[in-house]
Amino acid sequence: MKKYHIIDNCKYLIISILIIVCDQILKRYIIDNFKLGQSQEIIPGLLSFTYLRNTGAAWNLLAGKMNLFYLISILALIVVIYYLFSLKYSHRIFKFGLAMVLGGIVGNFIDRLIFKYVIDMFDLDFINFNIFNLADCAITFGVIFIFYYFVFLVEKEN
Repeated sequence: MKKYHIIDNCKYLIISILIIVCDQILKRYIIDNFKLGQSQEIIPGLLSFTYLRNTGAAWNLLAGKMNLFYLISILALIVVIYYLFSLKYSHRIFKFGLAMVLGGIVGNFIDRLIFKYVIDMFDLDFINFNIFNLADCAITFGVIFIFYYFVFLVEKEN
């Protein structure tokens, strides 16, 4: 049973690694091919790439508070890894959500460690919304999966 649990969790770690790799490749592409502030339409009227540097959190909150973001990232990583390997929560929806959150946290943490800011590029042209990155998407959708699990599935599982 324990061996299966470890093997089962490896597939979720692979999901996290794929998110991290894709996030970092896209960010490298943006750095290499765009000037800061440059925008290029990808899907007309829907999506553009716009190269921004974010020294804060979502909506550039707490800009420049790098030590706080390091601390929050490390604490979040500990919590996510704990629950990912916990035997108490084994539902695939919950684990998938955790894997996405883990990949997103690490993707943005890498930026903060290397650059002291996070590279953002997704610009939604059809709505006035903040520019974000793949790691942000992974965190957001991961939290949605986790929320779905706790609201709709946790009682059924018990």
